[in-house]
Amino acid sequence: MTFLTIVTRGLWRRPVRTGLTMVGISIGIAAVVALVGISRGFETSWQAGMKTRGTDIVVSNMGSALTPKPFSASVVERITPIPHVAETCSLLVDLVSVEKADMMIVSARQWGGFSWKNLKVVEGRLPNDAKEKAVVLGRTAAEVLKKKVGETLQLETEELAVVGIVDGGAVVENGSVILSLPLFQELTGNEGKINIIDLRVTPGTTKEEITQLCDQITKAVPEARAVVAGDHIRDSQAYRIIRAMSWGTSLLAVLVGVLGVMNTMMMTVFERTQEICVLLAIGWKRSRIMRMILWESALLGFLGGVCGVLLGVAGVKVLVTAPAMRGLLEPDLNPRLLVTAVAIAVVVGVVSGVYPAWRSSRLMPSQALHG
Repeated sequence: MTFLTIVTRGLWRRPVRTGLTMVGISIGIAAVVALVGISRGFETSWQAGMKTRGTDIVVSNMGSALTPKPFSASVVERITPIPHVAETCSLLVDLVSVEKADMMIVSARQWGGFSWKNLKVVEGRLPNDAKEKAVVLGRTAAEVLKKKVGETLQLETEELAVVGIVDGGAVVENGSVILSLPLFQELTGNEGKINIIDLRVTPGTTKEEITQLCDQITKAVPEARAVVAGDHIRDSQAYRIIRAMSWGTSLLAVLVGVLGVMNTMMMTVFERTQEICVLLAIGWKRSRIMRMILWESALLGFLGGVCGVLLGVAGVKVLVTAPAMRGLLEPDLNPRLLVTAVAIAVVVGVVSGVYPAWRSSRLMPSQALHG
């Protein structure tokens, strides 16, 4: 009988208890995969949207909300003369309830700005001018809202014509209701207000110069802050709160798994006292007894981790198809996250097995006679 056989036999001696412990670990690891994958997906999805629009720098006032606070559109006049600024595009972006959709991105864009140029018309057309009471829908938004070209969409108190369906090349673009900036400003009573400025730098501008440009813009526009497009969401207070909450909730679920594994391994040691004492009597070293218990708890953590990863991935795939989530983000379930989740489960198993392993190594061979 090999060492590995003894380890696996110890786990499957009580299959129901082992299975329930694995379920506890799986739920904790599934929470890690789901919550962290979704929070990272929120960041990467918005970064992809910036990239498809060709945005290099974002100027906004990101507070504790998911969307930036509005500020005066006149700040653009202070930005355009700064060296290395090639082009700007003002936006007013909000997350609002649109008809049957509880939350949807509404992206109002400066008419003629470069943020319109990445939109590929799949069906219909773009609005004729900034004053036309019309919207275009990203492909996903059209599916969620069940709208076709020629129908109307109620936004705030106004009925707007759906004149086109577009492919924006990114999840957040395809999940947006897109219209002209002046029209949305009028509908929401935000005349002269914007909350984002997308900015392109001149060709050949280095990363160091872009960083310096961000500092210059922030000094020129104290009511907002300029950041490199890739850092726009990551640096926001709202995203930091979401990320902290996702990890906090995940670690709480993992802690429950730790207690479950420790309880299982303690029961295993108590039930196998005679077996462990016999192994000591035939020459097993106490260190080997400890390794046996630690290997069992690590294997339990590994199996629970693998099941948890599968459960978490499946849960996220189902969650993002829900109408309330579609178009807002694409979960970031990269291999590194999945491997990290399994590694966490193994560590949970090992840590949970330390005390039971130590207890098992303190047994005396003579106790085998008391069985």
